[in-house]
Amino acid sequence: MTWYDKGDRVRCTGTFTDSAGAAQDPTAIFFQFKDPSDNATTYTYGVDAELVKSSTGVYYVDVDADEEGTWTYRFYSTGTGQGAAQSTFGVKKSEFD
Repeated sequence: MTWYDKGDRVRCTGTFTDSAGAAQDPTAIFFQFKDPSDNATTYTYGVDAELVKSSTGVYYVDVDADEEGTWTYRFYSTGTGQGAAQSTFGVKKSEFD
């Protein structure tokens, strides 16, 4: 798990590929994350500005890591190019809190 300082902006990136490994844009793309207090947020590509396409098959969301503990996030897609991947990152307590 990668660790960040409280207050960092963490870039979460998801990459979608076909069975041959070539980048592809799925029909619908979603991003979900949970903060350490178990609050969940979901973004939909094309609806929510937070979910950004950087190139074919590559999407990202910048998350404000404003709470210490373990954060979980997941990119998933439906339709053509259906897939999912989940990951975590940690946020260290600030010595100034």
